[in-house]
Amino acid sequence: MTDFPSFPTGGDKRIVYVREVKTADLPEAIRAQTEGLDHLYAIHSDSGDVLALVRDRDQAFIVARQNEFSPVSVH
Repeated sequence: MTDFPSFPTGGDKRIVYVREVKTADLPEAIRAQTEGLDHLYAIHSDSGDVLALVRDRDQAFIVARQNEFSPVSVH
């Protein structure tokens, strides 16, 4: 299982939001690591904080579930 230290632990807010983000909208330091991808998928907390960035939507849902969250798509 993958551990993400930025994922909140505890509490009963277990929903996270998954949405596509354009790599062009990300900071340069992150864009440099995207290997030419034009978009990634962000996993957000209920307060809007980005918890993780992953390559594809399926992976975002897997990561969320591995961390005991219920992912929801956001457009």
